[in-house]
Amino acid sequence: MADAAAKPPLVMVAAGGTGGHLFPAESLAVALRARGIGVVLATDTRAARFADHFPADDIVAFPAATPSGRSPLTALKAVFTLARGFFSAFGAIRSRKPVVIVGFGGYPTVPPLLAAGLQRVPIIVHEQNAVLGRANLLLSNWATLIATGFPHVGKVPEGAKNRVAHVGNPVRPAVIEAAGVPFEPLADGGVLRLVVTGGSQGARVMSDIVPDAVALLPETLRRRLSIVQQARKEDLERVRATYAQLGVAAHVDSFFIDLPARIAASHLVIGRAGASTVAELAVIGRPSILVPLPGSLDQDQAANAAVLSRAGAATAVAQKDFSPQWLADALAAVFADPASLHRGAIAARTAGYPDAAERLADQVLKVARGEWSPANR
Repeated sequence: MADAAAKPPLVMVAAGGTGGHLFPAESLAVALRARGIGVVLATDTRAARFADHFPADDIVAFPAATPSGRSPLTALKAVFTLARGFFSAFGAIRSRKPVVIVGFGGYPTVPPLLAAGLQRVPIIVHEQNAVLGRANLLLSNWATLIATGFPHVGKVPEGAKNRVAHVGNPVRPAVIEAAGVPFEPLADGGVLRLVVTGGSQGARVMSDIVPDAVALLPETLRRRLSIVQQARKEDLERVRATYAQLGVAAHVDSFFIDLPARIAASHLVIGRAGASTVAELAVIGRPSILVPLPGSLDQDQAANAAVLSRAGAATAVAQKDFSPQWLADALAAVFADPASLHRGAIAARTAGYPDAAERLADQVLKVARGEWSPANR
């Protein structure tokens, strides 16, 4: 009994699917463990293989699926998979007895959070995007608290607005470290350091557009480029060959484990507008050209990009308008007005929340102690 009494309280964090969900969960776990709180990660079997180094006392994996955007039969199978995940998560929660569970969006969080709600475990959902996602929208009915990455988030139900607290998007320790690197202004005639990233999957559109845009630049400007570009494995050779033919200094790979440091060393970033990307750009403080992923029902990436665009930190461009000529003109404009990069870097910092993990941890512990209320956010 004495050992049981000495055990620290346990918080369960639920995240899966992509790095966009796992990264903020990891940051919260680091903040909680630093305060002596135990952490268990609940994730889907797909993401579990990427979570070996997740800072948790335990990792539980369960089946999950997304019941949307596919045939009715596939959607039905997804519902059955979610049901199996629910029963699996129910048992894991009953045996581990967390004091609170925090979900980071996506359908993999639905089974454990619903299972927790049925066992009267307080629920928190964290929404990384500027629009409440469908899974979080469903779970908002049972959530004690809806924590948000942006000050203003769309699609929050009217009845849930008094349960919203803005904390920012937690970022990885590597991002906090990179944020300590000051922006180096582009000198007249100097080399423009460009980072091109397509998110965790390396968007093909970047491989299709960016090298062709560079080819349209005058040779005098091409010689002043240094490019770090993420590309899909099947695109690596053609992207490398194009830059080599153009005589452009470029490092092209499918993954960069030190991407935050490379962003910190850059003058300009071209990428998608996922919540993690936007948060990292803001915390590190670098200007960007953002191409939101098209076709999303919620248009969450467009909303994310708009936040940095309104701050003067990014140029947001729809993918249909993101052509080689458009980008070549944009890069030429940067070379013509290098001070614009410094202005963008300063503006990006105004949208960043480097202490977001600590702010979220504060809210989690308030909920765990039964102290959270709309008046005590």
